[in-house]
Amino acid sequence: MKTIAIHSEQVIKVFSFKQKLSDYQQLVKTRLTLLVVFSAVITYFTASHGTTTNWFEVTMLAIGGFLVVASSNGINQIIEKKYDSMMKRTENRPVATNRMSVTEAGIASTLFGIAGVLIIGIYLNQLSGFLALASLISYAFIYTPLKRVSPISVFVGAFPGAIPTLLGWVAFSGHITKEALILFGVQFLWQFPHFWSIAWMLDDDYKRAGFKMLPMYGKDKKSALQILAFTILLVPIGFLPSMENFTGIISGGIAVGAGLVLSYFAFKLFQTCENKDAKKLMFASFLYLPLVQIAFLIDKI
Repeated sequence: MKTIAIHSEQVIKVFSFKQKLSDYQQLVKTRLTLLVVFSAVITYFTASHGTTTNWFEVTMLAIGGFLVVASSNGINQIIEKKYDSMMKRTENRPVATNRMSVTEAGIASTLFGIAGVLIIGIYLNQLSGFLALASLISYAFIYTPLKRVSPISVFVGAFPGAIPTLLGWVAFSGHITKEALILFGVQFLWQFPHFWSIAWMLDDDYKRAGFKMLPMYGKDKKSALQILAFTILLVPIGFLPSMENFTGIISGGIAVGAGLVLSYFAFKLFQTCENKDAKKLMFASFLYLPLVQIAFLIDKI
């Protein structure tokens, strides 16, 4: 009997550890955070083309970037604890369900943020550290509260959402250049069709929590037209790196083609205003950014 009790206790401990690990993965939104880190790292490689790769810097950028984004996501869930519990998409998050206390999430998020900014600021450069801190503060403490105030939150949130490109470039070069700003612009504009297509599908869920995410407050032609307009802008800005001669014509063609495909799906949404077309736009936007960023990198090599 004693052996069975010990075994049961070990099983419970293993289960508790797995649950805690799962809770932290949800708190920091691991997959989303890794996508953000990918954006910063691939931009670093684009900036450093033709030079010997400093793998220590790349590692510090990846670790520091991960911790900063993890902190932002954790603070976001603390602030939105009550509202997350109102939505089907987020009702099982650890803070919303009280599996993780606000205190625990707050301590972890604070430590993540401090560590991430220090790693980037010390091992890369001070401007990179400032960009990381600005991204964290603007996302967690400006964008997050604005979501229940006005659809302008998506515009505000697009700034910290595009900072990873600046961070990746500055991590290598130490300063913000014209090339960095153009890449920032691509990721900045990409976020509108991406997040608005998600908001379109989740509109009912968002409304339960009082979030105002669609541009014109609803799933109508006006909102769809605004989504289409921002998507079309991706076509010319995607060609700017080629026009400015810091990538080749092939990547410019890929960026323009990808922008046109994305615009097609945005136009279909404008025509129908149906969730199925918003879903197609969302999946197309998932493919657009890594495809274009990889094209920019390869065309530099």
